[in-house]
Amino acid sequence: MAAKQLAKNFSKTLFDEVHKWASLKQTGVTLKYMMEFGSRPTPRNLLRSAQFLHKELPIRIARRVLELENLPYGLSSKPAVLKVRDWYLDSFRDLRSFPEIKDNNDEMEFTHLIKIVKVRHNNVVPMMALGIQQLKKGMDPKIVYEDLEEIHQFLDRFYMSRIGMRMLIGQHVALHDPNPPPDCIGYIHTKMSPVEVARNASEDARSICMRHYGSAPEIEIYGDPNFTFPYVPSHLHLMVFELVKNSLRAVQERFMDSDKVPPPIRIIVADGIEDVAIKVSDEGGGIPRSGLPKIFTYLYSTAENPLHEDLDLGNGDNVVTMAGYGYGLPISRLYARYFGGDLQVISMEGYGTDAYLHLSRLGDSQEPLH
Repeated sequence: MAAKQLAKNFSKTLFDEVHKWASLKQTGVTLKYMMEFGSRPTPRNLLRSAQFLHKELPIRIARRVLELENLPYGLSSKPAVLKVRDWYLDSFRDLRSFPEIKDNNDEMEFTHLIKIVKVRHNNVVPMMALGIQQLKKGMDPKIVYEDLEEIHQFLDRFYMSRIGMRMLIGQHVALHDPNPPPDCIGYIHTKMSPVEVARNASEDARSICMRHYGSAPEIEIYGDPNFTFPYVPSHLHLMVFELVKNSLRAVQERFMDSDKVPPPIRIIVADGIEDVAIKVSDEGGGIPRSGLPKIFTYLYSTAENPLHEDLDLGNGDNVVTMAGYGYGLPISRLYARYFGGDLQVISMEGYGTDAYLHLSRLGDSQEPLH
């Protein structure tokens, strides 16, 4: 079946090549390694980095192509999923047809290619969300979405792998910056202040809430703004933004018709020896206990879905609505886990929700590869 499906658009040679590369072993890297390696972006190191990616990216991409080909419940044949598969195949083909990287000219050309690959994959998440929507349309409404465990596990692996590939490509590209910001090694900020990142992310979430509802609850942040540790600010920003946005929405909707002043959302940043923990607390009424398992599935959202069949996604990653397509929490948890952290949500129905974001500060946890 898979072979036949692929053969329609792609040659058997390409298909065999995908199979061959998918069977090779992936090589994970750690935050610590990326920092040490990137702290000296000499031409020789950049050459080595490009040679590593030239071999590593096709392996990771080929594995995803095979998974996209063999999804249960007919998900593989949904138009949006086929589109994603074609993006991955195009990237695989581009990387495989790039000759061996021997010198710094080759390295520059290769860096240009992987920039194009990264942009091509900008809209994978909304496009996959659309595929899931196409699947749900044709399904028996009596099916319990949490039972679709296989699809859920696939999406976890798939998005985790995407985070890894974007991190590796982004890191390599950023090391070419002739004037990197102070204390930054590519995407990694060696002296990142979690309080400062939390403040920026909260302000962003609050302005979206203002735009959407016309007002927004206050946000209070507790923690030492001078405390810093090495991390990827864009990852932390995304996670805190998502958690605060959910809290703002819950509080705003709970107190919309009330004369009371909505209670503030509290963010607490604690620095432990192993972990940096960030807690986002709200009094938005909480989630019933029966609903808690659903908040980390990709097949469930309480919000109206902003995706449409005729979705023209442009090519930016910036489609931000107040409620999104129900992927904020599961994807934030993957970002946390990518460097050895985690995200947990604890709720008191009738009162509010606490989200705990744990970030590993040791930096030596290996990428989780599947």
